[in-house]
Amino acid sequence: MKVLIISNDSALHRQLAALCASHAPPLTLVAMRDGLQDATERLVNDTPQLVILDACDVGAGEAEMLERLTAQYPQASFMLLTANQSQDMLLRAMRAGVREVLALPLVAAAFDDALARIAQINGPASSRDGKVLAVISCKGGSGATFLAANLGYALATVGQKKVLLIDLNQQFGDAALYVSDKKPVMTLADICIQIARIDAPFLEASLLSVAPNFGILAASEDAASASHVKPEHIDTILRLARHSYDFIVLDIGRQIDAISIRALDNADLIYPVLQLALPDIRDGRRLLDIFRSLGYRRDNIRLIVNRYEKGGKLHLVDLESTLGADVVHTIPNDYVAVTDSVNQGVPLLQQSQNSAAAKSLVLLVEQIVERPAGDDGRILSRLFGKIFS
Repeated sequence: MKVLIISNDSALHRQLAALCASHAPPLTLVAMRDGLQDATERLVNDTPQLVILDACDVGAGEAEMLERLTAQYPQASFMLLTANQSQDMLLRAMRAGVREVLALPLVAAAFDDALARIAQINGPASSRDGKVLAVISCKGGSGATFLAANLGYALATVGQKKVLLIDLNQQFGDAALYVSDKKPVMTLADICIQIARIDAPFLEASLLSVAPNFGILAASEDAASASHVKPEHIDTILRLARHSYDFIVLDIGRQIDAISIRALDNADLIYPVLQLALPDIRDGRRLLDIFRSLGYRRDNIRLIVNRYEKGGKLHLVDLESTLGADVVHTIPNDYVAVTDSVNQGVPLLQQSQNSAAAKSLVLLVEQIVERPAGDDGRILSRLFGKIFS
């Protein structure tokens, strides 16, 4: 881990350098700076992963400078050392994105414990390579939001993956209501307003927790707040989320705009959702034409037919022929089970686990989650055994 030390105390410099050298594995000291102003004016070429700040000489008016420093090193963890752990000091540090505050004189054991916490937060996340799944509605009322929310829950509980759902429907975003009765404490707009301080712990703390490994970043609550969300913010959030989650499910909504296009650009797989009806097919063809004009690969687009009923006048082969794309999955028309789930704000797999729609969701999870070589389909058996035992 590369370390930047900010302090004008030569004795503290020496102590920190010794602690970094003796740590297992050793920490690499890339630079030292005399104070906040020096640190903000002279950036380190070899970007640090940990910034240790001696706050003894930080004045009350330098909080803005601290926020600027955290913005300059957005991927770094920050450790603040202070002899004055006042409530005001702690609050200002937290607002700036500092996660560790240690008392001076510095105790070696406390320093090691703080490093262990930082490693625990950053270590597992860096080993992930999350996939982004974009769920988009071909026509209003297709059930795409219901599917996105319940797919996220199913990937987390059945697939045993760490999952993030981001609600990008800026006008009518309500994905959280499908799987939870709790009110989000933060929204996508709140994150974007503070985008300079975003890191893995901040993102995690901003989510509505639905299950231990499934959280939702809720949509903006009004149009005014939604205006704070910019396309470049989507890049930043998804780049960070890929390192922290196995799957990031995007509820795109139906609109095609700068935000949704940037989200689709980042998607590994795109799931257009439609029903087997002429208006849906017409709008689905228009949507796929847009995808082609944007250069999205055909094999990354996976059609899902919702509320599917066999024996109708329209057939899946007709749909595939008209749209020039394959249907990868169907969700059966299971009105009672789905309606009960929606009305109670409870995930379908929790509310009606034996329903046809719930079993279909498990099949979709089996399709998305990669199988180990030689598994010969036993993953599906284990998934069904886990949920329906």
